Amino acid sequence: MPSVHREETSMSAENEFFVPATDIVEMEDGVHIFMDLPGVGADNLSIDLEEDEVTIRGESRYVSQDGGRTLHSEFQAVNFQRTFTLSDMVERDQITASLKDGVLNLFLPKAEAMKPRRIPIAGA
Repeated sequence: MPSVHREETSMSAENEFFVPATDIVEMEDGVHIFMDLPGVGADNLSIDLEEDEVTIRGESRYVSQDGGRTLHSEFQAVNFQRTFTLSDMVERDQITASLKDGVLNLFLPKAEAMKPRRIPIAGA
């Protein structure tokens, strides 16, 4: 279950949003951030990169069932937000994102200088 976070703004208004469940996986070519975003479509999702931080924001929309009477409901429209600080190992120009079946895959490729490589031995 995602946790709830309350954020105070400079105008002292309170914003409430959910912090979605997230897995971060490092692979040889970079880091993948997998984030559960149920009910969030690509049109209700934004990913912003500013200096060393990437912020993911989304909004799920509750779709009421036409012609039916709700007897019990546990799902509601919510705002999601998560911010990550990037290191110098990330090639910022090549970050990509895809959304499939309610799961966001944000790919943070490693900078060439950070990728593993074999050092040749001279004079063998």
